[in-house]
Amino acid sequence: MQLPVFTVDAFTGHAFSGNPAAVCLLENELKEDLHQKIAIEMNLSETAFIRKLHSTDDFTKSSCFGLRWFTPTSEVPLCGHATLAAAAVLFHIQKNPNSVLTFVTLSGDLKARQVEDRIVLDLPLYLAYPQVSENFTQENYIAVGDMTVQDVRYSPDTNNLLVRLSDAYQRSDLEELQVRAQNFLSAEKTGKVKGLIVTLKGDASGKPKGYDFYSRYFAPWYGVLEDPVTGSTHAVLGSYWSEQLGKKEMLAFQCSRRGGELKISLRDDGRVDIAGQFAIVIKGNLNF
Repeated sequence: MQLPVFTVDAFTGHAFSGNPAAVCLLENELKEDLHQKIAIEMNLSETAFIRKLHSTDDFTKSSCFGLRWFTPTSEVPLCGHATLAAAAVLFHIQKNPNSVLTFVTLSGDLKARQVEDRIVLDLPLYLAYPQVSENFTQENYIAVGDMTVQDVRYSPDTNNLLVRLSDAYQRSDLEELQVRAQNFLSAEKTGKVKGLIVTLKGDASGKPKGYDFYSRYFAPWYGVLEDPVTGSTHAVLGSYWSEQLGKKEMLAFQCSRRGGELKISLRDDGRVDIAGQFAIVIKGNLNF
């Protein structure tokens, strides 16, 4: 069997930065166990599978497809950067002419559209609630050590714990933070946390480019020690920082080694638009 596969760096305009995702185009149904086996073979934080919803669908013409995401260890309910990668393959490799693509997913219908050199994702907006529970103390310590924490929130919709560092810190402090994400697996006993966000207020007036906030993201529960750039966590960060900053339009940067930029726009319908650039770096086929 031969399966078209692509690697796309998402939330960046340059190869070898941003967050790489594999994208597979499924002309026919794939045996269930092969999804996970392929994700293991690709060995990226996410592998996206685009499938036809009807036998008459065409990747070059249709506007609605099924979409699933797999890490090397499991299927996940939402992945922003792999959705952006999937849209990039359809728009730019398959030359799909539709102005908007709809993906049917475990998180409902997600839409993607092109605006200039970016792809804009229409995602759910997730709230994060204040946390004072001692259950999360150990995770905080493993994440930031003796650094001062200004706020802790929890998003029940995404099972993400958000830890905000003191405004006294700068971007370099977050970038240099040493995190042993593997230790989260033994520290997390509640079963509630599947991802940990560490975030910091930015400087929107900074030069050469101002960012409203910074973040890093760790998800060893899904086999991802640190995710380079994470679209879905910005559906949480967007709601949090909009509340904190009093803004609906924000520019964010995820401070992994690869790094990536996200443009965030909160909408009046309770959803969020997250926009990013992309670079298609590999085109090929899987043979099995």
